[in-house]
Amino acid sequence: MATLELNADNFQQTITNNPTVIIDFWAPWCGPCRSFAPTFEAVSEKRSDIVFAKVNTEEQQEIAGAFNIRSIPTLMVFRDQIIIYSEAGAMPASAFEELVEQAMSLDMDQVRAEIAGQNAQE
Repeated sequence: MATLELNADNFQQTITNNPTVIIDFWAPWCGPCRSFAPTFEAVSEKRSDIVFAKVNTEEQQEIAGAFNIRSIPTLMVFRDQIIIYSEAGAMPASAFEELVEQAMSLDMDQVRAEIAGQNAQE
C-alpha cells in the first residue's frame, strides 16, 4: 500500500476508519526526515494491514500543533484510535520493523483497561 498524505480533510477519517495507522510527521527541509523516508516507505510496502501515512508539518501546521510536534521526524502509532507510541527521531529499518511488530502484538483490551485505570485514579 502506498503511503497516504494526511491533511485536515482526511486526518480524522483515516484514524477513525483504520485499526492501525502509523504516521511520520516530517518536513521537506529536514535531512533526517528525508533519510528516513525510504525506510518508512519500504516497511509500508510489506504491511498491507497497516495504514502508513505522512504529515508534512510545514503544510499541516494545525495537525502538527494539535499533537505538540516539536521535533521532526516524529513517529506516532495509533491502534484503535489510541496513541500507543510517539517519539521523535529517525530510526534504522530494523528498529522500525521491530516497532511495527511490537505495536501489532499489543493486547488492546489490556491497553484500554490500563487507560481506564489511570483515568479512574485522576
